[in-house]
Amino acid sequence: MRLTLFPLHVLQMHKIKKISQSFSKLPPLFPPPLSGRSYIEQISLFRKERRAIGCPSYLWFLAFLSVQIPCFLLWMTSIRRMCLDNHPGFDCGGTLWFQNLTELPHGVLGPIFPFLIAGLHGVNVHFSFDRSSVRNTSGLLGLLSEYYKKYLNFMMLPLFFIGYCIPQGSLVYWVTNSSLTAIQQVSLKLPVVRAKLGLLDKDFPKAPALSAEMVTHEPRNVSPENLSPHELLVLSVKLLSSGHRARAIPLLQMALEKDPGHIKALIVMGQARLQEGLLAEATDHLERAISNLILTGHPTAEDVDHLILASQWAGVACIRQGKNAEGILHLERIASLEEPEDPKSKAHYFDGLLLLASALSKEDRNAEAVKYLRLVVAYDPSRKEFLDQCL
Repeated sequence: MRLTLFPLHVLQMHKIKKISQSFSKLPPLFPPPLSGRSYIEQISLFRKERRAIGCPSYLWFLAFLSVQIPCFLLWMTSIRRMCLDNHPGFDCGGTLWFQNLTELPHGVLGPIFPFLIAGLHGVNVHFSFDRSSVRNTSGLLGLLSEYYKKYLNFMMLPLFFIGYCIPQGSLVYWVTNSSLTAIQQVSLKLPVVRAKLGLLDKDFPKAPALSAEMVTHEPRNVSPENLSPHELLVLSVKLLSSGHRARAIPLLQMALEKDPGHIKALIVMGQARLQEGLLAEATDHLERAISNLILTGHPTAEDVDHLILASQWAGVACIRQGKNAEGILHLERIASLEEPEDPKSKAHYFDGLLLLASALSKEDRNAEAVKYLRLVVAYDPSRKEFLDQCL
């Protein structure tokens, strides 16, 4: 069974390697704060970008288990049934101390297989939880992992007693299966084996994270005044993602005091103020970002993405203040741009066109709205309902 399933296990690990390498390029599964997207829109965006960069489906995490568990149950129950039904040869096909495979463990050598089953279970648990990613997990997930490990360790005692309640033929299968599982796990941890199979090294570096000083409630040895505008922006976004808007806003203000033209800080501040309902202040920050971006002589792909986002939110802020004409002008700026090549920017671009079509429709400019909606539907057919409503 293990040899048959081993190629699938290696294939799954290759897919997980690709997912790990692509993870930092993908948007989150859940809409980030201040994005204005629904869960369905965020998942749709995630799937599009995952396909665009060739990232495998996350269902590959379940591929091996979905095949292994049914096979394991089928073979285990089949062997047990054959033992209980005195299948021809099972009563004399054993060796050493288990000549009769249909009998239950007995005698002085009876505990050997139950001990082996319990011991191999403990070895497999140890190797499964000995990965750096499991050891270093913190928070609720880390706590649950720790309790799950304790539960699995506790199961060694019941497994020992269960070993006395099943025929010796089933014990042979359990020991063989557990032994090969342990050997497989040990071999796949060896760098030489992983290199030969082209698998991701277990110490593959993760995406850079904020330092402990930057994410704690009270930074140690680091004062916000000593941070660069970019570092202040990173910290403020981290706080906004955690729901600490009151702590994030002063950091954004400090970043803008140090660099009044910091485009990303202006956009994030505009989004934060828009979320708070401070529409005039949000419009001011977003329009400042737009002005700086328009003055850029040779805009990069990132600059174009920022211009799309700033124009989106500025349009929304103006429309919420009743300044529909100004809001439409901001959104029409997006339509005047060329369709970006970058998948993430392209998604933002068509989100902007959808907002523009919605604003035009409210102004009874349906013909113009339909023109933009056709472009949106060509990019994302799932939004055809908006076009149907406008026709």
